[in-house]
Amino acid sequence: MADFGEILRNIGEFGLFQQLTLIALCFTNLIQPFIFASFLFIQSDPERHCNTDWILQADSNLTTDEQLNLTLPREEDGTFSRCQMFLPVNWDIGAIREYGLNETTRCRDGWVYYDTLYDATIVTDFDLVCDQANMVQVTQAVFMSGILVGSIIFGPFAESFGRKRATQITTVLLFIFTVTTALCPNVYLYLASMFMVGIGGGGYRINSIILATEWIGPSKRSWGACVAQLFGAVGQCVVAGMIYFIRDWRLAQLITAAPIAVVVIYIWFIPESARWLLSRGRTEEAKQLIVKAAAINKRTVSDSLLNNKLVEFSLNLSIFCVYFNMGSFGYSIFVTQLLFGAIEIPAHILCMWLLEVFGRKILFVATLLSGGLSCILVLAVPQEAIAVTSLVVAARFFLLSSASICTVYIQELFPTSVRQTATALGAISARVGGLLAPLLNILAVYHWVIPTTVFSSVTLVSGALCLLLPETRSKDLPESADEAENSCSNPKSTKL
Repeated sequence: MADFGEILRNIGEFGLFQQLTLIALCFTNLIQPFIFASFLFIQSDPERHCNTDWILQADSNLTTDEQLNLTLPREEDGTFSRCQMFLPVNWDIGAIREYGLNETTRCRDGWVYYDTLYDATIVTDFDLVCDQANMVQVTQAVFMSGILVGSIIFGPFAESFGRKRATQITTVLLFIFTVTTALCPNVYLYLASMFMVGIGGGGYRINSIILATEWIGPSKRSWGACVAQLFGAVGQCVVAGMIYFIRDWRLAQLITAAPIAVVVIYIWFIPESARWLLSRGRTEEAKQLIVKAAAINKRTVSDSLLNNKLVEFSLNLSIFCVYFNMGSFGYSIFVTQLLFGAIEIPAHILCMWLLEVFGRKILFVATLLSGGLSCILVLAVPQEAIAVTSLVVAARFFLLSSASICTVYIQELFPTSVRQTATALGAISARVGGLLAPLLNILAVYHWVIPTTVFSSVTLVSGALCLLLPETRSKDLPESADEAENSCSNPKSTKL
C-alpha cells in the first residue's frame, strides 16, 4: 500500500506548492522577535529623581536646582536619592528654607527621568524602578508563561480540529493583543496583554512548523524547521534597526501589529495538512488538496496511487538566559541584538545542509555540547566586552542550531496521530525553560556566575543524553505508532 511519502515523491517533495506554503507560514516568525522589544530594549535603571512638584505650590518660581536641594535627600556619594524624597509638608517656602525637611518617604508622585536612551519604555511609563525594578523580569516570565500555555492548549487543539484552524486562531490572538499591549495604561494590564500575546505566539509557532513540515518530503523536511528559524533570525536583525530609529515602545508595538494584520488576512487560504485529514478519515478533502498541490508543482498523481493510500527544556533555558541578559555584555544593546540576529542566519542555513550530510543525532549532540561549553567558558575568560560577547555569540550560534535540529527531530520521531501532541509537549518543555530563564537571571544578585553555571551544566548534560536518540535522516514520517517503534528499533533501516 502506498504511503504518504510515496505520494509526496510523486507530486514533488518540495515544489512550488510547498515553498509558497512554507514562506507564508514563516512570515509571522519574521515579526515575532519584534514582540520582545517592549521588555528587551529598556534602561533597567535610568537616571531619575522623585517628582517633587508639590513644593511649587509654596513657590512657583523655584529653579530646578533649588527644588531638588529642598525636597530630595542625598546619597553617601553626594548625589540626589533616586528612590527617596522628603515627606511633603504644608509650610510656606520661608519655613522650608529655614528649618529644612528631614523625614523621608518613597517617591509618592512618580519620577522624573532624564538622559534616557529611549523616548519611552515600559520602565519609564510604568515606573518599574526601585522596589518595582524586578517587574521587568516578571514581565519576561509572564510572557514565557503565555507561550507555555499556548503550547499546552493549541497542541492538543490541533490534533482535534486541525493544524490550519490552530494557526488561524493564534494569528488572530497575536494581532489583537499586540495592538492592546500598545494601549495599556498600567503594568498589570500590560502583563495580561503580553500573556495573551505569548499564548498566540506559542500556539502559532508549533502549529505552523508542523503544518509546513507535513507537506514536505523526506529529502527536504529539515527545511520546514530551519527556514522558520531563519525568518526569525532575520527578524532579530530587523528589530534592532527598528528600535534604533523608533525609540517609543508603544509605537513599535503598533508597527509590529501592521504586518500581523496582513497574515490575519491570508492565513485563511493556507492549505490544511493532508496527513492530518487522512488520519481523521477526511479522504476526499485530502485528495483534493493533493491534486491541487500536484497541479501547482506541475506534476501528476495517479488515481490508483491516491486510492491505495486513501483506503525541547534545557536548550531554551540557555537561549533565553543569554538573550534576556544581553544588555549586560558591555556593548551597545543595538549592536548585540544585531549580532544575535545575524549569527542565527548562518546557523539555520548551515543546518539545512549539515542535517542531510551528518544526520540528526550526531549534529544535535555536537551543537548542544558546543553551546554548553561556550557558555561555561564565559566564566573562565576576562570579563571584557570583546571576550564575553564573542563567546556568547558563539554559544547562541550552537544553541540555535540545536533548536532547529530539535524541531526537525520531533517531527520525525513521532507518528502522525500524535505528532502535534508530541510537538506540543516538546514545546512545553522548551517554554518552561524560557519561563525559568528570567527568574534564573535574578539569582545573579547573589553571585553573577550562578545563572551561567546552571544553564551551561544543564545544556551539557542534555547533549550527553541525546546520544540515546535514534537516527531519522532520510526516513519517511511514521504514520502509526508501530512504524515509529520499528524505526527506533531498526535505526539502520532507511526508506529512500
